[in-house]
Amino acid sequence: MKKAILRGGLAVVVVLLVLVVNVVWFKPFFIRAFYEKVFVQIMFDSPELLSRLRLVERLGMQSHNQHLDDASETFTTRQLDRLRADLATLHRYDTTGMRGQDRLNYQILDWYMTNEVNGAAFRYDNYPVNQVSGVQNQFPSFMADVHQVRNRRDAEYYNHRLSELGRKFGQVREGLQVRAQHGVVPPTFMLDKVLAEMKAFVAVEPTENLLYTALAAKLAKADDLDAAARTELLAETRHQLQTSVYPGYQALIASFTALRPRSTNDAGVWKFPDGAAFYAHCLRTNTTTTLSAAEIHALGRREVARISTQVLAIMRPAGPVSADTVGRMLTRLARQPRYQYPTTDSGRAQVLADYRRILTEVNAGLDPAFRRRPKAPLEVRRVPEFKEVGSPGAYYETPALDGSRPGVFYANLREQPSRVGMRTLAYHEGIPGHHFQLSTQQELTGLPTFRTVIPFTAYAEGWALYAERLASEMGFERTAADSLGRLQAELFRAARLVVDTGLHDQRWSRERAIDYMRQVAGLSEQEATAEVERYIAWPGQACAYKVGMLKILELREQARQQLGPRFDLRDFHDVVLRNGAVPLEILEQIVNDYIKAKKAA
Repeated sequence: MKKAILRGGLAVVVVLLVLVVNVVWFKPFFIRAFYEKVFVQIMFDSPELLSRLRLVERLGMQSHNQHLDDASETFTTRQLDRLRADLATLHRYDTTGMRGQDRLNYQILDWYMTNEVNGAAFRYDNYPVNQVSGVQNQFPSFMADVHQVRNRRDAEYYNHRLSELGRKFGQVREGLQVRAQHGVVPPTFMLDKVLAEMKAFVAVEPTENLLYTALAAKLAKADDLDAAARTELLAETRHQLQTSVYPGYQALIASFTALRPRSTNDAGVWKFPDGAAFYAHCLRTNTTTTLSAAEIHALGRREVARISTQVLAIMRPAGPVSADTVGRMLTRLARQPRYQYPTTDSGRAQVLADYRRILTEVNAGLDPAFRRRPKAPLEVRRVPEFKEVGSPGAYYETPALDGSRPGVFYANLREQPSRVGMRTLAYHEGIPGHHFQLSTQQELTGLPTFRTVIPFTAYAEGWALYAERLASEMGFERTAADSLGRLQAELFRAARLVVDTGLHDQRWSRERAIDYMRQVAGLSEQEATAEVERYIAWPGQACAYKVGMLKILELREQARQQLGPRFDLRDFHDVVLRNGAVPLEILEQIVNDYIKAKKAA
């Protein structure tokens, strides 16, 4: 009997080993296993992503929290080789008879991986160090906002990550040299802004640096540390700042300084050796459509004219006004004293408090439009001061998957926001915008893990811009100023279509783009400058918002027309949100399937 049990146990072990070997080294028997294999490979390649997601800590895995990502050329080459091999493996699975989520799983991953493989041709056509999202400002934010410190081990891991900065920044410098040899050098303004940012970062005493003060604040809340332990850990932090972090930044400063004589003021990627093809890929990646630069530029012009007419109908109902005055009129409105906050610490605190109030109000009134709500909480915080100048007006940070970190709406207070646009911004970044969509996606169950985190910009930003309109349709913008705030935000996104394509396809100068954004969208000079420089750093990304929003509105109207009295807005939103982020062409397929099923029922 015992021998039989042993033989049975041995047989189970052998079967498990065969399955493990099959999944790790060969094409997995089951496609769901392949999906998880691909996700796990990507996840474990990035200790920073692991820390951000916090998926494996619950399994007792912690050591990744002491390491930074590998940014070397060798590592990137290995990743691309594996991506090509994984895509070939995906295409070897039989898709006959796939329906429902099985079909979507395959289509979404195939679209994403195929696009990534196509993008390998443009591997060096980017700016890994830029004023918006370069490694030089992402690293301090990551350590302050993502790296968790609950005990001594976590604090030691924090310091060990600081010790690895020199290695990572050295790999980034290697990549910059390769790009320069390829003919990709950042424009002069970008070099100057990043240099100023990095010099300011290392100019402060180590004990006043964000990396030191952030750990000190975390240690004050840690469970098992007395005063002596905190002092010891912070002494090591200071040492790492002096011996690893500051030298790493100084070396990057030297590399950027050496690049500057080779830079020009040309802003668009048309100047790259393969600029036209690269920009077409950027538009495909960000809009998930086949729209050309010329088509998007024309779409932007039409939308600017349409929305400007709506603005003028509210602001000057007495008679016609030339559309080129819209921006100046909106600027004057926003600057009226009644819409301004004091430029003081108490004024900034009031801004954040008002954002929280707006979000609480809208969250309480969304039942007529939504059945599905995310469980993750939402916080409002100020963009860290050291990165305010190069950062956008606001952005959203997703929650940790284990619930240990909430979703965060970061508001940029480099300039005091006008009350005219606050509601719209809160709806976009928070509720029912990014927080609703991204948190809902993370909380999906019964799907391959990649479906909970895969990014498609046109879907995500299209939804957030649609959320602005939805909140207005539901009556949350009650005054003419509120309506003008929403229209200005939509006008601003339409102008992005014109400016992004103008910069990268039509060879606009940075100055021409800034002037256009000020005249048409009513942005201040500082706001317009930050926005245009963002489009230069992220070609094509700014086109995703309006393209995505227009597609969602088109699909909603299509469903409303075809379903008539059977159309339910809650059903439509559930269909759009319950599958997570998808390319727009797949979203259209999903909505068409919903319409057919509703008709059949």
